[in-house]
Amino acid sequence: MDTLEKLGILSGSARYDASCASSGSRRSGGEGVLGNASSGGICHSWSDDGRCISLLKVLLSNDCRYDCAYCVNRSSNPVQRASFTVEELVELTIRFYRRNYIEGLFLSSAVMRDPDYTMMRMAAVVRKLREEERFAGYIHLKVIPGCSRELIDQAGLYADRLSVNIELPSGDSLKTLAPQKKKETILEPMAYLGEAINANRIERRKTRKSPRFSPAGQSTQMIIGASPESDYRILRLSQGLYQKMNLKRVYYSAYVPVNQDTRLPVLANPPLQREHRLYQADWLLRNYGFTPDEILSEEHPFLDQKLDPKAAWALRHPEFFPVDVNRADYGSLLRVPGIGVTSARRILAARRYAVFTPEGLKKIGVVMKRARYFITCSGRPVEKLFDRPTLIRQKLLVAETASSPNSLKQRQMSFF
Repeated sequence: MDTLEKLGILSGSARYDASCASSGSRRSGGEGVLGNASSGGICHSWSDDGRCISLLKVLLSNDCRYDCAYCVNRSSNPVQRASFTVEELVELTIRFYRRNYIEGLFLSSAVMRDPDYTMMRMAAVVRKLREEERFAGYIHLKVIPGCSRELIDQAGLYADRLSVNIELPSGDSLKTLAPQKKKETILEPMAYLGEAINANRIERRKTRKSPRFSPAGQSTQMIIGASPESDYRILRLSQGLYQKMNLKRVYYSAYVPVNQDTRLPVLANPPLQREHRLYQADWLLRNYGFTPDEILSEEHPFLDQKLDPKAAWALRHPEFFPVDVNRADYGSLLRVPGIGVTSARRILAARRYAVFTPEGLKKIGVVMKRARYFITCSGRPVEKLFDRPTLIRQKLLVAETASSPNSLKQRQMSFF
């Protein structure tokens, strides 16, 4: 099997891993150095400045010893197997980069002989790229649960970002669908990475000569819909990971049925709408000061599939509204549907010099088709519907439908 045949197999096997995004790291090139990574990021996504950016997203091997029910590469599946050598993958990355096909590498792997053997070969790829090829582009490397800390230390010195996939939202689901994997084996390297990344940042504040360790942090991925956990439980798990593991991002991947197994749910289509709502709720956790108990509860454990989580929260808490944009503090402004982090800061900065009107709010980026039902401008309501949540919900649903001309499925699957 030649290199291009292997590439076809191993890049196809990697497409189900959604946990790649802009790097958030900067690695400058220079004389004798090939490429560079910018803080805008390298990935199959959109950067902050609107560029479509790309990376070589591939597995080192799909020859897996595990038999996870949900995975296309499970050992019992009759799929064609392939593995790159270290030299093949390094050469492939450099050739693609020289031809401007890619801007970096996203490398994962099935577990071959054992976690240490697999991680050792992956670390050898990134070490060879950095030291021998002088490659300074973006590298995102998966950590294999169960590998030694020494190998994690090696990987962190060469990769921009490391990640350990948590796979499923609970230990019970792992026991059912991936019995060869253990919750503790996954959480242990995540905790170690969080401590090592934080310690490295403290050390680099003291001296810039200290080597960088995974400067873009760590992330993880969770499969949604393959197991019965509620959105409430998933969000509580995510919040715990952010707080305890020093995670940069949690990625939610809608379960794609690829195997026939009685342990798995029967789905007509991947739950892409649910994935979309979880990303929105996760954004509220990370950037808007919400907690899982505000967004959901044991009595209402699933997100509204028709309405975004922030608007759904606002409709459940009419006592919080209306919010006067000319007097409210930053935290209160962030609770208003249609007002984001940037527009809230603009409001605080600009209202020192002028009183805001609905027209002025629109000019600075407030989405008035949502915000108009929840705000006043110096006591004057934009819409006098504060006591009619059912009507507000109907209008918000119409506005959301009008702003989404393309189907969710088309927008989500374009990621791959």
